[in-house]
Amino acid sequence: MRHAFLENWALFLGMLLLMIANGLLVTLLTIRGAGLGFSEFTISLMQAAYPLGALVGTAAAPRMVENVGHIRAFSALASLVSIAAILHLLTSDPLSWSAMRFLAGFCYPGLYVITESWLQAKAENHNRAQILSIYFMIWMAGPAIGTALVAVPDPGGNLLFGVVSILISLSIVPLLLSGNKAPDYEVPDKMPVRKLYRVSPMAVVGNLLSAVAVAVWFISLPLYALSLGMSAAQASGVLVVAMIVGALVQYPVGWISDKTDRRLVLLGLAVAGAAASLWMLLQPGQTSLIVGFGVLAGASLPMYAVCTAHANDQLSRAQIVPASGTMLFLLNVGQFVGTLVGPNTVSIADGKGFLIALAALCFLVAAVAVVRRRQEDAPEETGNLQAIAVLGAPQAGVLQAESWLEEDNNGTSADLTQKSST
Repeated sequence: MRHAFLENWALFLGMLLLMIANGLLVTLLTIRGAGLGFSEFTISLMQAAYPLGALVGTAAAPRMVENVGHIRAFSALASLVSIAAILHLLTSDPLSWSAMRFLAGFCYPGLYVITESWLQAKAENHNRAQILSIYFMIWMAGPAIGTALVAVPDPGGNLLFGVVSILISLSIVPLLLSGNKAPDYEVPDKMPVRKLYRVSPMAVVGNLLSAVAVAVWFISLPLYALSLGMSAAQASGVLVVAMIVGALVQYPVGWISDKTDRRLVLLGLAVAGAAASLWMLLQPGQTSLIVGFGVLAGASLPMYAVCTAHANDQLSRAQIVPASGTMLFLLNVGQFVGTLVGPNTVSIADGKGFLIALAALCFLVAAVAVVRRRQEDAPEETGNLQAIAVLGAPQAGVLQAESWLEEDNNGTSADLTQKSST
């Protein structure tokens, strides 16, 4: 792993800076908006502009990279995001903030595509798993570090917006100074949602519901904590703990998922998430909030990876890349809905609506898992699950699928070469 890191340190550093900036800005805007007197509905509309922009950016950014190249596209998109962060200081108008969130949502997928395609081109079969492992750890660590930075100075000041802009601007430097030539890029295909649903209803519905749930607590948890009388530092601390727990359970959940019916794993995760939500509802308090959201994050964050793996179990190698693009689209849709709905639940029944909504979403995932398991047997053979981060609308699922396909093609070529030599 050390060798893989040293070979790609510039790319990893650039991505880490981007993820720290993204995690910091998401939490900062929620807390700052509440301090400016924005209603929960206004905050939900503002934050929902990000996944809405990501829906557009996910479709447009690959074409941009294909037309102008990695370096130009990366520099342009990073500059726009950096400008968007600073523009928040010039106005306290919710509409302007929403426009900046849409712009950030449009630009970030392009930044991810560039970095990931670069990593994909540099990876080889002997170090691919190591490179992806480091990459996914960065995906988990970056937003957690960014959220923790909210507690450094007063979020009501202007310093942190400058920090976000600086981090994004610095992320360009490693790639620009890298001596590696930018790789060629091909726009991945997508599978129609209807076709993927026919193949795996559990994967499609589970992905949507879990994406809604993650977006609800990721965006709304700081608001909920503030409504309970906690400080901004304490609110961000609860969110950091939840994200750390979510990162730590990825591998164990993946290992279990590879050994048994993935729908059973989804059922267990959903029940755990629902139980944690109900426990916090019945036992309010700071300790139960920290423990409860740790359990909820550990239950909900791995669901996307398990759903994706469940779909891949029933697809051919050639279908995995298009299906991964479709799963990413569904993830963005779910995050948009969750971001739009989540903050509004905080004002329902003195905050209890927030926890009730999370419990209901988890129960729905559990119900779908039970129904699907009764209707259809599990696949006899399953592939290995790769942990995939879901915060920030990642392209990581497509990257992982492309690596599987490339390895399969390399293996096929090797077999043909061996046969021809004999």
